[in-house]
Amino acid sequence: MKLIPILLKEMELEAQTTRKMLSRIPSDHYDWRPHPKSMTVQQLATHIAELPSWIPMTLTTDELDFASNPYKSEVIADTPALLEYFEKTLSEAKESLQGALEEQLDDLWTLRNGEEIYSNTSKAEVIRMTYCQIVHHRAQMGVFLRLLDVPIPGSYGPSADDMSF
Repeated sequence: MKLIPILLKEMELEAQTTRKMLSRIPSDHYDWRPHPKSMTVQQLATHIAELPSWIPMTLTTDELDFASNPYKSEVIADTPALLEYFEKTLSEAKESLQGALEEQLDDLWTLRNGEEIYSNTSKAEVIRMTYCQIVHHRAQMGVFLRLLDVPIPGSYGPSADDMSF
């Protein structure tokens, strides 16, 4: 069984749900955060939209070292720009994965901060971790939206907002 077609299918399925969630974000609440330790809506939404970019990065590098490559996020001001950014990173991720070789997925990839190694796993595992990060942060956004009284879209079935009681 080939892994790349499976990863591409999962990417597309998760993208459908992510698109629905991101489209519900009200542009006038981008500075809101539920707690001082939480990201703002804008920070969290941008992070969700940028996560597909980890796929081409993973396939074209052997590591990410935060010490020599500090994190810099895009500045997204509204939901239409957010969705456009997500579609861009998603398209690049698909293209990269479609052009990958199965053997590449076995190569090791390291996530570090200088000498501190967070993980040293196969590129396939990093791609799966990226999908998991998207789902994780999408769930966080669901809580943010619920607290803002914005209806939550269903993910793997209908949400409470999709059902009539």
